[in-house]
Order: sequence, then C-alpha cells, then structure tokens
Amino acid sequence: MATLTASAVPWGPLRSSLTCWRWLSRTSEIWWTRSAGLGMVDAARRARLADLLALARSRSAFYREAWRDVPAQGATLGDLPVATKRQLMARFDDWVTDPEVTRAGVEAFLNDRDRIGDRYLGRYVLWKSSGTTGEPGIFVQDANALDVCDALIAAQFDAAGLAQRFAQGMIAHGGRAVLIAATGEHFATVASWRRLGGGSPWFGSRCLSIMEPLPRLVADLNACRPAFVASYPTMLHLLAGEQRAGRLAIEPACLWSGGETLTPAAQAGIERAFGCPVANEYGSSECMSIAFGCREGWLHVNADWVVLEPVDRDYRPTPPGEASHSVLLTNLANRVQPVIRYDLGDSIVVKPERCACGNPLPAIQVEGRRDDVVALSAADGCTVRLLPLALSTVVEEAAGVHRFQIVQSAADRLQLRLDVADPRLRRAAWRAAAPALRAYLRSQSLPDVRVALDRRAPAVDPRSGKLRQVIVALDPGTPA
Repeated sequence: MATLTASAVPWGPLRSSLTCWRWLSRTSEIWWTRSAGLGMVDAARRARLADLLALARSRSAFYREAWRDVPAQGATLGDLPVATKRQLMARFDDWVTDPEVTRAGVEAFLNDRDRIGDRYLGRYVLWKSSGTTGEPGIFVQDANALDVCDALIAAQFDAAGLAQRFAQGMIAHGGRAVLIAATGEHFATVASWRRLGGGSPWFGSRCLSIMEPLPRLVADLNACRPAFVASYPTMLHLLAGEQRAGRLAIEPACLWSGGETLTPAAQAGIERAFGCPVANEYGSSECMSIAFGCREGWLHVNADWVVLEPVDRDYRPTPPGEASHSVLLTNLANRVQPVIRYDLGDSIVVKPERCACGNPLPAIQVEGRRDDVVALSAADGCTVRLLPLALSTVVEEAAGVHRFQIVQSAADRLQLRLDVADPRLRRAAWRAAAPALRAYLRSQSLPDVRVALDRRAPAVDPRSGKLRQVIVALDPGTPA
C-alpha cells in the first residue's frame, strides 16, 4: 500500500504551514536567547533541564526507579546515575513516557522499510542506530524534538553566514537538494530527510544510496545539479576528487557534512574543489544536532538545548583541555524518550578559553568515527575507492553483527574479523557476510577482490580505544 505524505493529502499544505510556523518560532527563540549572551543560554538550559527531570521522574518508570535514592529537590544533574544504551533498551517500555509507545509496536513499524520517515502512531518519527558500539538503539522523536532539531540546523547556517547563500542557491536551482547516505534502513539521517521532503512540497529533495558505484552517483548528481548536497566526509572527499577531475560538474551553494570526523585539511580540500563552504555538524541518533563547526575547526555545542559532560572511565568530570574517555549526553528537547546522562561513548576535548571565531558557545573537538576509505584494484588496472560505511553496512545487514572489522590487507584483498565468541555463530556470520561482500564488490566492478576470514579478533584504535570498523593495513603484519 502506498504511504501518504503531507503533500499528498488535502490538508498537506496546511500541515506544512503549521510545521513551518513552529519551526520559525523555535528558530526565533534560539536566535533571541543566544543574542542575549551566555547568561541567557545558561538560564534557558537550567529551566529546560529542571522541566525534563521533573517529567522523567513522574512519567518514566525507568528513571523513577533509577533515581529513587536521589532527592527530587536540591539534587544536581551530577547526582543522577549514568544511563547506558544497554540499560535503556532493556527497559524500553519503562523508559518512554507515552504508554502507547511499546517496543513491540516500534519494532513492527521499523521492520517495514517502506515507512522510513513516516509517523508512528501518527505523531512520532522513529529511527535506529547502526550499533557500531555493539548495541543497536531504537529512538523515538516527538514533535518538540523534531522542531528543535530543524531550528538548530537553521541556527547553525545563520551562525556560519550560510543562510542567505543557501536560500539563494535553492531558488536558483529549483529547490534541488541531495542526501547521499545509507538509505535501506530507518537510520536517523535518511528518516529525517524523508520527513522534511515529504512535508515540504517545495523542497525538491532526492536521496541517493552510498551503495551505488561512484560513477553512477556522479551521473545522478550531474543530471540533478543540486544546490545542496549532504553526506559523510568520506563521500564528500571522493566527490571532491571527481569534481577536480572534471567528471563531476556541479555548482552547489553549500555542502553539509556529518556522521564522521571531518578534519580541517579534508574540509579545506572539499571547499576548494566545489568552491563553496561545508557546514560541519556533530550529532547522534540520540540527539541529531549536538554541535556545529566554525572556521577555527572547533564544534560549538548547542548549549541551550544540549548538556555534555566529558568524563573519565569512572564517570568523573574531565577538565577542559584534556581528552575525555566518554561524554554524557542530556537531550533537553525529547520528552517522549528522555535521554539523560547518557553514555554516548565519544571522546571529546573542551576548549578552555573562548573560541577565536567569536562564538561564545562552548567549543569542543570530537574523536569520532575515523574509518578508512578502501582503494582496491580492478581487473582493468583502475583503482576503485569504496566508502567504509558502505562496506560496514553490507556486513551488518547480511550477518546481523555489530562488532567486526574489515581490513584491507592488499590491493585485491579484504579480511573480515568477527567479534563473536561462539564458534557456531561465528561461522554462521561468516557464511552470511562473505557472499554479501562478494556481491557488493562485483557491483563495484571488483569481482576479483578476495574476501577472507581473519581468525584474529577486531583490534581497537590505540588512540581512542574505539573500534574502527574499516581499516587499511596493506602490510598484514602492521598492527591495526
């Protein structure tokens, strides 16, 4: 059955107008709060935090039980226990504040991939995380969380001086915008993109899959000629190479980068290739817009709507200037599924002094996802570059595992390391992953690339302590 979108029903324009009004209200609120200075930002954060804690204590059985030994009055955020994804997912029905939202109902909805971006129960948008930390997550977004996310992105463009450039570019290009992402599941980016596209008849959006061969993506972009392109840094880097080579010839007004770490060098190279700025955003499935980039290479926290607590291994505060072991996230916007002192797993550094860009919001650097782009040799001698996220998506979807590592050990060889203790489950995962990887390689004109099972366990990055899912180690003896 076809799914109705806002633009396909009689009240679509009205609903879109109401959504636009809420977005304008939230955007204006953010602008006025921040223009009044850090004092007003801090006051807004404290008020929202107090409101969220009261709501969670009264309507979430999980938090009420977890906080039973913490007094309701006089306690600070630091007095509350840390919440992990594993804990929250195990108590999903007790975690949410709307009793109509159940894990069984949510999972049934998520099993239908034709409903990506649609409303669950007519009022919530659902998405899930890929589970790169070993524990997949399911997240429910209410209207307030969605409105705040949209407004924060608008504020990001305004702070970076991109709002006028974006608007003019969209008008000149007929409102054409393209997202290149993992599209086959209810992931946050694609679900949010389809929600925006479906609710805005004037928004000429397209969604392209990172699984497509690069030449096909280039052809689609050349045919579309979008004003705005959003994707991962690794994809934008590959497209920049195609633009410099003349195979890609588009003139976007601006680009958006997220989902992976964007280094200053990579950003500069992408901007030179396309002749336009790159908006860099730090977010997660738990909170889509946590911070946004500035010209100094830092990320500024949306401190009026987000609380970040850098911590060490024992959840003790990490001082500014030092890299944290993890960071605790509190999302002040989502009321149906409160995220409070949530162990996000990222390592961050808080800038001790005010950023030289002039933005007074707290500035951080993030040790995020840093997987490698794989360059493999085709039969005709050409080099084919593959996105790490595309390779990891193949393994996750085929084998259903989330702790693994793909290692390029030669120009024509990939090895798969599986973090599965049970030998039978390990063999089953390999039997599922191997043909899927080989089929994907054939689709990328790489039928001769060998895929082998590496008996070694995945190796974590010695700098960050995190598991990089795709790495290049052309000398098999070189430590990962």
